[in-house]
Amino acid sequence: MSKSPSEPRYELRGVTLEDEAALHELARHLNTVNLPHEREGIRHILEIAHKSFTGATKDVRRRQYVFVLVDRHAQGGERIIGTSMVFGQLGRRDAPYIYFDVIDEERYSATLDKHFKHTTLKIGYSYAGPTEIGGLVLHPDYRRVPERLGTFISYVRFLYIKMHRDAFRDEVLAELLPPLEADGTSHLWEALGRHFTGLTYAEADKLSRMNKEFIRGLFPEGAFYASLLPKNAQDVIGRVGTQTRGVEKLLRRIGFRYAERVDPFDGGPHFTAPTDEITLVTSSHKREVQRAIAPGEPTKQRAVVAVEPAGSPYFRALLAPFEAVGDDACALGAAELSALGVEVGSSAWVLPLE
Repeated sequence: MSKSPSEPRYELRGVTLEDEAALHELARHLNTVNLPHEREGIRHILEIAHKSFTGATKDVRRRQYVFVLVDRHAQGGERIIGTSMVFGQLGRRDAPYIYFDVIDEERYSATLDKHFKHTTLKIGYSYAGPTEIGGLVLHPDYRRVPERLGTFISYVRFLYIKMHRDAFRDEVLAELLPPLEADGTSHLWEALGRHFTGLTYAEADKLSRMNKEFIRGLFPEGAFYASLLPKNAQDVIGRVGTQTRGVEKLLRRIGFRYAERVDPFDGGPHFTAPTDEITLVTSSHKREVQRAIAPGEPTKQRAVVAVEPAGSPYFRALLAPFEAVGDDACALGAAELSALGVEVGSSAWVLPLE
């Protein structure tokens, strides 16, 4: 049965165990640690997310939430077209947060009247690190649609953090992909990690999902000079790859800054922000719905609107026409309210969009 044109086309919801095949298909477009293109890895992610949404995982630091973007009007039936994720805490005793600090060092010789500025890398470990946002994937066919779906699936994570603020840390981290070769080769890994582990980048990437002990056991301790590495390896340290430059702009706009830290595998930069200073967190509020905006009624603003059903999928969000009514109330699109099961006079979580 076809959907009514007035019904919202795109919905974000919590992932379910039944989404395995659809996520495996989506992972073909960006095979990463957070969304690997392999059934076993996907199944493991779904199991953790299910226990996180249901509260079966009692330790909030170990929770990992996965959101999926669904095209409800897709030909052939509903289709998962994107994902985003939030990790309660990056770094625990059994799986530390591992990084390279990027430190600039200046040296000068008066005898030679020569001055040099070197970049050094020093491995670091944290066992009580920040909350991490990641897993941002959008199917290529949907990257230029007018609804700005990339923004939707990215922003929803900050709304969720505000909805459950006590479950998250006081700092949020985002790790961006550096420039990689078309086949996924990391020049930093080839120049450094491979020599110390004997593993390919893909092998190390896969192993690190479940076990990070080999990094501490085999990587060099102390600081070393990046200038000793081949130039193609030096050039990717802290650099943002073409595919994530848009994400960098978004992060900077909402309060994130480069933390002078990079991923020890590929040199991808780490961006961080104090949780309560991120503009999207501070802009998210629970509001009373005072009025439904009729279809076709002109509005100047949209918002991400979210509810939490008692059962699966435990979280649902839509893009909706929005008007603020004071600080604590609002008007929202009638079609979106109906789809979410929200009545006028009740409340919903709202993140207004710029």
